[in-house]
Amino acid sequence: MIQQITPTTDDIFYPESDGKPMADNTLQFELITTIKYGLEVHFKDDPNVFIAGDLLWYPIQGQPKINQAPDVMVVIGRPKGHRRSYKTWVEDNLNPQVTFEIASETNTIKELEDDKLKFYRTHGVEEYYLYDPNRAKLKGWLPSGKKLEPIPQMLGWVSPRLCLMIFFL
Repeated sequence: MIQQITPTTDDIFYPESDGKPMADNTLQFELITTIKYGLEVHFKDDPNVFIAGDLLWYPIQGQPKINQAPDVMVVIGRPKGHRRSYKTWVEDNLNPQVTFEIASETNTIKELEDDKLKFYRTHGVEEYYLYDPNRAKLKGWLPSGKKLEPIPQMLGWVSPRLCLMIFFL
């Protein structure tokens, strides 16, 4: 008799790269790194704010195909430090609360405003910010019930979670 072996979550492979470049161009790279390092400076004295750029996030144990790599993500309540990926179940079940995406020519509106928005909503992101440098357009979403709803006026907007004004020049 052949015994079927069901893989345990310890046996499941979680890739550390999605095979995609961090940025498609120098401007996108500059904006991603500026946001990440700016947030790190802002939270430098708080040991429990983890900030990452282009890090694969796995929100569900045992489901490696369900993942996202936000351009920048912030997790309040998790210690600083290096990680090969962000696995929610390893991180006291804390999902990123704030995510940033920088649009490029290869992104579609559907990808950024439908697919990623749905993923972030489904997995508890509290604030999602999207900047399109080609159109100088900043958009943001906050939770309202079970949805992430658009922030109607971004000019002068202060992030409730980060206590920072969100703007791009």
